[in-house]
Amino acid sequence: MILPLAGSEETERMQQLYVAVLAVIVVVLLAVAIGRTFRVKTKADYLVAGRSLPAVVLVLTLLTSWIGAGSLFAGAENAYRNGFAALWQPAGGWLGLLLIYFIAPRARKFAQFTLPDLLEARYNQTARVLGTFAILFAYVGITSYQFKGGGNVLHLIFPDVVTPELGTYIVAVFVIVTTALAGMSSVAYMDVAIGSLVTAICVVAVPYLYGEAGGWAGLHAALPETHFEVLGNLTFARAMEFTIPTMLLMLGNQVMYQKFFSAKTERDARLSVVGWIVGTVVLETLIVAIAVFGSALYKTGEVARQPYEIIPYTARHGLPGLMGALLLGAVFAKVISTASNYLFSPATNLINDVFVRYIAPEASHKRVLIVSRLAVVLLGVWALYQAVYAQSILEKMLWAYTIYSAALTPVVLAAFYSKRVTAWGAVAAIAAGTLVTLGWDVPGVRTAFPVWIAERDAIFPALVAAVAAMVGVSLVTPKPAAEKLAQFAE
Repeated sequence: MILPLAGSEETERMQQLYVAVLAVIVVVLLAVAIGRTFRVKTKADYLVAGRSLPAVVLVLTLLTSWIGAGSLFAGAENAYRNGFAALWQPAGGWLGLLLIYFIAPRARKFAQFTLPDLLEARYNQTARVLGTFAILFAYVGITSYQFKGGGNVLHLIFPDVVTPELGTYIVAVFVIVTTALAGMSSVAYMDVAIGSLVTAICVVAVPYLYGEAGGWAGLHAALPETHFEVLGNLTFARAMEFTIPTMLLMLGNQVMYQKFFSAKTERDARLSVVGWIVGTVVLETLIVAIAVFGSALYKTGEVARQPYEIIPYTARHGLPGLMGALLLGAVFAKVISTASNYLFSPATNLINDVFVRYIAPEASHKRVLIVSRLAVVLLGVWALYQAVYAQSILEKMLWAYTIYSAALTPVVLAAFYSKRVTAWGAVAAIAAGTLVTLGWDVPGVRTAFPVWIAERDAIFPALVAAVAAMVGVSLVTPKPAAEKLAQFAE
């Protein structure tokens, strides 16, 4: 990493600027979390913000929770290696959003607390329990690489003081504390501030970096032509391995459904998707552009060895002082937000789907809140353990997306759009998708298949296994009862 001489006046001034920006962000997030804590009195307040979120808040919290380390680090690494072909990854989310527009009001009408609530209502208790385990594996995995990404941001800002490992611990503690305080209410209103900051600074940074890279001619001179092609260095199959898990995660995303459950009305839920579509297309395209422009400016050094750092590295070295500090602060805040969302979501599963459902169904609101906060802490520690030992953010992202996409998304979509899928068909699908994803990289498993299958990521075999199990078992088991289907009709 190339830095100004240590102890120089310029270095000290920049360091003070970074400290000031981060301090403001941390203070604002803490203030929001603490302020919302005093409004949390019941289980509904903690888990779904009292079902009070208006469309504007929903748009920003949906946008902020979706775009985190997966986009800012894994997506940026993809863009550094493959250029604009990296847009295949967020494009899956865009396709998913088009379908979500029609799902959102149905989800709000259902108005429960978690996705396993939906699985039990449409299928049975077994589907609920298996769904809970799949969510725990996937979402704690997603939280772990948010911690790791945030640690890398802190290291880039304070390279002589904070190692990536120490930064990971610092981010984990901050996320665990702020998330435990007020639950969904805290998460949603923190997202409002973060989403506004990230969008504004990316809109300003992209044209500046475009100019610094020499415009279109400069980019073509600095980067290989494959960076500007539709598939770039990717094969079509590899592009689909980025697109399909992202699309399926979007369609079955429990974080999203919890936000819809938190909406004031069905109209607010549907309106929020319109804003979310526009915001996601714009913001994820800007993020890929920043990574591509940065790859033209910084082709060697530390960032070439660790390309997932390209966006914070470009903010640190390629932008003017305040603009760079704000982008770095925005990346940090974005990671904090996404980590909070994906840590909070499985905690609600443990509380609503295990503790309240099976252990203490008559528990008071006070007891539920105490146990909820303890669940956040325990899952946060598990995610931190994974973050410390994770090697690649991109690989961790794809693994987490796959286990969720294959195990849960098919049965969630079937709940809303199929009258023939049965409870045991759903159970078979969740089990098959989870087991194939967990077992695909076990030594000796891939070699049992032909090369053209063995060289693929888990998403295709896991998804095929899940859908085949769902369809096959549903065909040989009795059709669902009418009352099961009525809850999910228009």
